[in-house]
Parts: sequence; C-alpha cells; structure tokens
Amino acid sequence: MVKIALNQHGTRALQKMIEFISTPEQIQIITEALRFEVVPLIQDLNGNHVIQKCLNHLSPEDAQFIFDAVGTSCVIVGTHRHGCCVLQRCIDHASGHQKGALVQHITMNAFTLVQDPFGNYVVQYILDLGEPAFSQPLAQSFLGNVAALSRQKFSSNVIEKSIRTGDDATRRALIDEIMNPADLEKLLRDSYANYVVQTAMDYADPETKARLIDNIRPILQSIRHTPYGRRISGKIQDYDNHLNGMPGSMSPPSVLPPGQIGTTPFRTSRSNTITSYTSTGSPVGHQVGNYGAASMGSPNAHNRHHGSLNTMLAQAPSSRPMAMALVRSSSSSAMLRVVLTLPTWDTTDRILLSRSLHCTFSNEIGFQHSIA
Repeated sequence: MVKIALNQHGTRALQKMIEFISTPEQIQIITEALRFEVVPLIQDLNGNHVIQKCLNHLSPEDAQFIFDAVGTSCVIVGTHRHGCCVLQRCIDHASGHQKGALVQHITMNAFTLVQDPFGNYVVQYILDLGEPAFSQPLAQSFLGNVAALSRQKFSSNVIEKSIRTGDDATRRALIDEIMNPADLEKLLRDSYANYVVQTAMDYADPETKARLIDNIRPILQSIRHTPYGRRISGKIQDYDNHLNGMPGSMSPPSVLPPGQIGTTPFRTSRSNTITSYTSTGSPVGHQVGNYGAASMGSPNAHNRHHGSLNTMLAQAPSSRPMAMALVRSSSSSAMLRVVLTLPTWDTTDRILLSRSLHCTFSNEIGFQHSIA
C-alpha cells in the first residue's frame, strides 16, 4: 500500500478508497499498512496527500499513529517543504490532549525550527492559535537567544510575532534582551533585527518603551542616515511629540484607544508623485493623479504594499481617519489642495479637515492652503 501511495496515479486511487472506508476492520487495514512509513510518506510529493486524507477522514483516535510519528520526528517533518504543511494540519485535527502533546514536541525543538525556511511557519502557526497555554511557553523558549534569533531572516519573523502576541510579562522579557547596549546598535543596523526593534517600540508597555527609547537615543546619531535609522528616528520623534502633547502628533498603537489608527502602518517613503493638471470643471486646477501615498502594512512584514490615496479617500468614512493621518504627515501643499477638493467628501468633512490642517475655506476658489 505504501508503494501505491508514492505513485502519482496510485495515490489518487488510495485517497479515494480512504474516503469510503467506514468499518473498524477497514480502518485497521489502512492504519496498519501505513503505521511505520508515516514520515517518508509525508516527505513525498504524492504520499503526503494520503496522510492528509487520513487526517480528514479518520477520527482523531484512529489517526493517533500519525500524531505519534509526527511528534517524535517534528524537526524532520517541520523542516520539510511538504512536512511543515502536514504538521500544521495535524495540529488542526488533533483533539485536546493530542494537540497538547504535539505543541510540546514543537516547543522543545522551537530553537531549531524557527531558523528554518519551513519550520518557522510551524512555530508561527502555534503563536497564531491565540491559546496562551501554547503560545506563552513557546515564546518563553526563545529567552536567552532573542538577540541572535532577531538577526536571522526566518527567526526574526517569529520573534516579532512573539512580541506581538505575548502577554505583558513575556513581551517585557523578550524586549529586555534586545535592550542590552552591547547588542542594541548591532540590532538597529541589521537588515532583519531592526524590524524587531521597531515592533518592540510599537508593542511595549509605556515603562518598557521609555527604557528602550532611552537606550536607543545615544545610538541614534550614528544610524540616523541609514534607511532603518530614519524610520526609527521618526518613531522616536512621534513618541516625543505625543509626550509633549504637540498638535498633529500621533499616539503609538499600544496606547491608542480602540478604533483609532496609529502611525505603525505608514511608511515615510513615497514611490510615486502627484500628477496634477488643470481641470476646467473644477474651481481648483488640481485633481488627484496616481499617488503612492504610503507603504501599507506593518514594518514587521519586511515588504511594502503601495496604496492609492485617491482610492482610500473615496471609500467609506471609516477610512477617513487613515487618510487624514496621511495628509497631516505631509508637507506638500499640492497634495493638501488635491485632498481638499475630492468630490467624495461633503462640505462638513472638508471644513473639519481644513481646520485640522489650519487651512481656510473659500466658496469661490475652493480650499487654499495656508499652513500657520
């Protein structure tokens, strides 16, 4: 039966047969035939589908032979291209005590898994379950190696997620490790670890955030002109503005009331320019062209997704605070004039926005930019 499962044609026939087994005798035939070859089947392009079909159609008790094999070989399975997916499906289909045993095996081997291009997804999957009984021991297993893991491509993603999903005590312990002065400058200059520091700045509690920023300040001048340094410098400037209660400053995500938007999702770089042209039908001779307003997504994502300011402003009112935040952070008078003349905004919205931008309103010529 194992040879059939490994064959590109045989695997389909075997999967179809598993869909129709129902009696205890039939189930026993399948489980006995596959029991000692679970790991080789999982690693095979065709065989892994047979194991997944067993997970889908057998009860958790009947699939125990799969959980046993995967648990004892979780590193071999989790670091394999097909195996990492099967391991996640095992977590989905396992019952309470079976899931606990699998997570325990993974937690014991988390240091190895997070450094692997496939294994790190298994660890992140457990963190995403949102079950503190699983995620907290897993995150705490990285203590003592946070700085080293932050500098690696795959494990840095896991450290960021651990900071975001951890409870207060775990998050504080993780951040404390990256505050070591001997490591902090290296982390700030590293192409992966700097995102971990930025995540720590966004999700730390007020006391820990203050200590982290105080530790960064002496280093800031030496990294200010690096791409990462400019972003971190901007975060510190926003933090200082927030403490000083300056108009237009934005609160960090960790202290914003529910429903408000912080500065974390927005990048300071702009990829496109405003296209302006004279419109005979408009009281103001500017309309919106294609503008890559800001890079959307968290700094943790290690990539950038560009959005259209015009599209954002044309959406439901719930998107307007986000748009106002973008406009408020801009120094371009052309963009302000463009935004204030969008037809999707009614007069009340435009007046409110003009006040927040210190602009004046004129019915004859539209909004005129007059920043104080």
